[in-house]
Amino acid sequence: MKKEVPDSMKQFRLIFGAAFVCATVVAAPAASAQSMTLQQVLSKMDAASAKFQDTEADISVDLYTAVVQEHQTQTGSAAFRRVGDSLEMVTHIKDSNGAAASDLLYKNGELDVYQPAAKTETIVSAGANRAEYDSMLATGFGADSKDLDAAWNVTFEGMEDVGGVETAKLDLVPKDQNIRNNFSHVVIWVDLTRDISLKQSMIQPDGDSRTVTYTNIGYNQHPSAKLFTLHIASGTQVKHQ
Repeated sequence: MKKEVPDSMKQFRLIFGAAFVCATVVAAPAASAQSMTLQQVLSKMDAASAKFQDTEADISVDLYTAVVQEHQTQTGSAAFRRVGDSLEMVTHIKDSNGAAASDLLYKNGELDVYQPAAKTETIVSAGANRAEYDSMLATGFGADSKDLDAAWNVTFEGMEDVGGVETAKLDLVPKDQNIRNNFSHVVIWVDLTRDISLKQSMIQPDGDSRTVTYTNIGYNQHPSAKLFTLHIASGTQVKHQ
């Protein structure tokens, strides 16, 4: 079923919805995983953020519909790169049958949503909200902690293994009511050495959720700029919003 643009925007927010909490960029005191505090976790994230340039990964998406207790699986790929003070993102999603479902590109303050099957491309300008888009996009991908303090209530829920990597599990509750209308909270599992999320779970108020797992991660390998371009088929209907 074709999704309207508001759903695409909501999907964007659900996949990439956060930035990170207050702390200056300092080295965290030595601490075991069991005794680490939130501030120590955030300090480690800030230190790693200074080194972040780009990342690529395969993604697996679990879509859970609470009312019928059903799961739908999607796969695809994603890439992020820092360009000046902004972050660019491209992601390609396949449906459960392996067919191309949607391509999303965020670049220069615009979100480009391409749906090959429907042959539609919707370009949404962030406009005055660009800073919000940029910070939301940076969820677990090189963001520093000061931005998150303004937007999220953060709880450190301990260290957990994700794919053989020890990660910090953080629960993020949006302070803004409009954002809470879209999702009640986001859980991210962050690799503190690279400041990237290996897993994210976005929970909506109705209990629906979207869980994204990142694997085969390339870190600071400088992917070609051509990767951050969508290939649009001729005859595609273009809409601007």
